Amino acid sequence: MFAPLAVLNEWSDGINYLFAFVIGIGFGAALETAGFGNSKKLAWQFYFRDLTVFKVMFTAIITAMTGMIFFDAFGWIDMSNVSINPTYLWPGIAGGLIMGVGFVIGGYCPGTSFAGLATLKIDALFYIIGALLGMFIFGEVAPLIEPFYSGRYSGYMGNITIYKFFGISAGVIGFFVMLVALVGFYGAEWAEKKTGNNIIN
Repeated sequence: MFAPLAVLNEWSDGINYLFAFVIGIGFGAALETAGFGNSKKLAWQFYFRDLTVFKVMFTAIITAMTGMIFFDAFGWIDMSNVSINPTYLWPGIAGGLIMGVGFVIGGYCPGTSFAGLATLKIDALFYIIGALLGMFIFGEVAPLIEPFYSGRYSGYMGNITIYKFFGISAGVIGFFVMLVALVGFYGAEWAEKKTGNNIIN
């Protein structure tokens, strides 16, 4: 058992922040290199012209998922020390829809907007300002909607995972997710060819 490193090695907050900073810089550089700092490229996936974002993110999910499944199976990671956010079903769905609409309109998600800002893109700056404004508004109305986002109407499910919810092994879930990914990749390639892959630079 040698992971999670930060938990088992009892790293201080300072060390954790240092690693987070270095990893964040690397992640931002990877986003920019892949073209994800360009709002046009990001928004173009919703027109099925360039589905690079979909393919890259799904590949990342599959890679991380497979690694976690094998690390757990081989006893290399203590899953009890891996933080899993609690699930609030209805606010999660609502938040996903709001973010999705914002993604379509603004052409960025929170992470890629900062990658765009790092390369001095004006639209990324306005996107971030809009996100901060949205956070401010939510902070002001939060007490009024508390029963929805964390109370009795939130659909709270605890720290649940898909394989625990369905009562089957993580490996089976991983297999089905890989099948979905393969179908998704094939569909993405088909859609790009169908639409002519006409990219606006």
